[in-house]
Amino acid sequence: MEAEDVSVREQLFHNRVRETIICVLLFTCLYMVSYLILTHFKKAAEFITDDIEDATVNKISLWLCTFTLSVAVCAVLLLPISILSNEVLLTFPQSYYMQWLNGSLIHGLWNLVFLFSNLSLVFLMPFAYFFTESEGFAGSKKGVMARVYEAVVLLLLLALLVLGIVWVASALLHDNIARKSLYDLWEYYLPYLYSGISLFGVLLLLLCTPFGLSRMFSVTGSLLVKPRLLEDVEDTLNCTTFEEDSLSRKLNCDTSCWVKLNMEAMKREYQAVQSKRIALEMRRKASPWQRNLGYPLAMLMLLALTVMCVLMVCFNVLELLLDETAMPRGMEDPHLGMASFSMFGSLGAAVQVVLILYLMVSSVVGFYSSPLFTGLLPRAQDTNLTQMIANCVSLLILSSALPVFSRTLGITRFDLLGDFGRYNWLGNFYIVFLYNMLFAGLTSASLIKTVTWAVQRELIRAFGLHRLPLTVSRSTVPFRLLLASGLSKIQ
Repeated sequence: MEAEDVSVREQLFHNRVRETIICVLLFTCLYMVSYLILTHFKKAAEFITDDIEDATVNKISLWLCTFTLSVAVCAVLLLPISILSNEVLLTFPQSYYMQWLNGSLIHGLWNLVFLFSNLSLVFLMPFAYFFTESEGFAGSKKGVMARVYEAVVLLLLLALLVLGIVWVASALLHDNIARKSLYDLWEYYLPYLYSGISLFGVLLLLLCTPFGLSRMFSVTGSLLVKPRLLEDVEDTLNCTTFEEDSLSRKLNCDTSCWVKLNMEAMKREYQAVQSKRIALEMRRKASPWQRNLGYPLAMLMLLALTVMCVLMVCFNVLELLLDETAMPRGMEDPHLGMASFSMFGSLGAAVQVVLILYLMVSSVVGFYSSPLFTGLLPRAQDTNLTQMIANCVSLLILSSALPVFSRTLGITRFDLLGDFGRYNWLGNFYIVFLYNMLFAGLTSASLIKTVTWAVQRELIRAFGLHRLPLTVSRSTVPFRLLLASGLSKIQ
């Protein structure tokens, strides 16, 4: 009996060591990738200065930003890793090489991401901002430690301020919880704070994702070569090159007073013509398959993914009305390898993973395309440290809310693990139902508007009607006229 207890303890110890090694290796890889991404966008002048103190402070803040970004990437991968792990265990139930992939590992990964995401939002990122802006208290000895002391004091004051605000909010909404939170901070106040942060992130995803789904068409179209049915690329490229050379000679040779006054306008026109020439050269170098099939296939794929998201949300709305199990909830043991989380098996699970990643990319596109956050868009080798901190915080808020967002919309049936399922508002039927209805309505409206405008605009450009001297709009050129004009020109 004693030997059996020892063997059980040894097995538990080895399992814990194995899970720790796997988590460390995964996080190390994500940290390296995040560091490469941030070094691509950071402003090199802030890290190569004569002031050693500023350079050290900036490097420490960059390491904290890298940690936060790696946690955000890991939060995005939580659901895909969990769903794929379940399908792998279903496919190879008795495989010796898959014994390391179990529910304890996945559950521990969810708990670590929850802990690190809240640690980064509440402590690390505010400390990084205060650390870069601090100069030390007046009268104290200058140095890195003086700036650390000032940043810590400011962070404590901010924590007290947030604690007071949330305690007042809890007192207004839940008087009993507010009284208990003064005596039991960990049990009552922190879950309330985490619930508020998650609700803010999910609401931000509700606003950014439908807008991002509509913007994905234009963003993808700018990266691909668009087909032109009746356009002579060589003729257009020669005209553009001649126009660019003419503007270049005017900018370099003519020094008259009139040209000096209009120099800025000519520079903008030269840049526009230059970008047009580059796009025409890309279109000429593209193969016929890429020029004629790449763009339509990409648009059809985006349209199919978006329509699939809307249909799944609509189906989830019906399930919410008929079945209580459709409500998002938490679970303690994931029971991996027992049954698939999709009614279509492994294929449905793969589609779920693709849709989750697609929604995350769309939310990021919508976030940076919105007028409120356009100024946060990072630029290669020209992003200052303060802007980098703001970007890391924004991405972490979006990514940490992605599991709750996906489960609330019914994109996946994988229930939330650990503290992700302890949010207070998840059990409210009216909030979940209204959230699904708003997402379906906003996404459908954005999709209809984007597709109708995009199709008519591309038809106008494809058949050459954009060269007409008159203004071409939806009211002046109906859809039937476009088709008739195109058929007559082809004949």
